[in-house]
Amino acid sequence: MFGLGWPELVIVLVIVLVIFGPKRLPQLGSSIGKTIRAIRKSSEGGGEEEEEEGPAGEKKKETAPDEEE
Repeated sequence: MFGLGWPELVIVLVIVLVIFGPKRLPQLGSSIGKTIRAIRKSSEGGGEEEEEEGPAGEKKKETAPDEEE
């Protein structure tokens, strides 16, 4: 796709490790994962209603802030 092979990916990962350090890598990975999930969720759903799991594991619908009951 971008012409990146294993050697290039290893070089990029080493540079990221040097810049951010080993202590910040888990935080960085977590934030990137959350961002990707949010992008996928917004592109798939596209609606204003989101479903979240409640304390007992059941799903509850969350309405948009401009829709009040």
